[in-house]
Amino acid sequence: MFANAVESMLQDHCTLAVVRAAEAGQPPQLLRDVILSSGFLDLLADEDDGGGGLTLREFYPVAALCGAYAAPLPIAQTMAARLLVTPRAALPDGFLTFAPASSPAPDGAGVCALVPYAMVADHVLLERDGVLCVLAVADAKREATGVHAALGATLYWRVSDEQRLPSQLAHALHPLAALLHAAMMAGAMKKAFDLTLQFGNSRVQFGKSIGKFQAVQHQLSVMAEHVCAAGMAAEAGFQCGRHVPSLLACAVAKSRTSEAAQVIASIAHAVHGAMGVTAEYELQIYTRRLHEWRMAHGSENHWNRVLGQSLLDSHEPLITDFVRHITA
Repeated sequence: MFANAVESMLQDHCTLAVVRAAEAGQPPQLLRDVILSSGFLDLLADEDDGGGGLTLREFYPVAALCGAYAAPLPIAQTMAARLLVTPRAALPDGFLTFAPASSPAPDGAGVCALVPYAMVADHVLLERDGVLCVLAVADAKREATGVHAALGATLYWRVSDEQRLPSQLAHALHPLAALLHAAMMAGAMKKAFDLTLQFGNSRVQFGKSIGKFQAVQHQLSVMAEHVCAAGMAAEAGFQCGRHVPSLLACAVAKSRTSEAAQVIASIAHAVHGAMGVTAEYELQIYTRRLHEWRMAHGSENHWNRVLGQSLLDSHEPLITDFVRHITA
């Protein structure tokens, strides 16, 4: 029910024109206002705290929709912040994004490198010395990543005026952020696959649609396998009720979706040919995000190392036993 309502809102207000305008530096003000006034940002907050009381299992389709519509705002992150901070009134108004890491700058202030959505977010949530803190983006100098139309940026604060938040879950910020990106990638992958399948069926070459050629069919089947496997891995990470997901469940989800992102993007562009990279066509909007989100909060290499070390440190006699306990 909630996913349907959120999708209806995104269909009306998160159009490709809005996404392109945001990437060109025009804030999506109408989309911001609609989402802020809808009350959907509190879906994950406890009902006793005035929220929707949604479980993570129920939240997965909502997070995936943010990727499927290439939402130019950190909608999923702002919603998920309600899991980490209680009461929700302790969070500032506006849209929040999660910082992958933070470190002191040479002048004693602070820097957060390669923060997703930093160009459009109002505040940044970060973990520092086991404490959850929030900083205003308006007080920072934003340095673009240099990637065309990317919404991420590195943030520098001359004066670190951070606010500490009431939370016992600071350690969960990084894994949760990775899991959210896994869900958004799953949504974007499905959209890229749908566009590729449609193009393969409509583009005619040598008297028939290119989707009827065996070589193209093989590529599409490989793409479909990765889309399905990545979606299953991402959704599995959300099967934990109202609790914060386990580190290993997040690791599996982000590792598998990041691995699939490269394959899916390359096949999509191979089937589309030159059409796929044109600004007028929408495929590049999704494949650019797949490459950007693959690196956000750890690529597959990072999370594979986490999984490998956990396996070596475990006392399970068989790898299958280790795998079964990941989402337990």
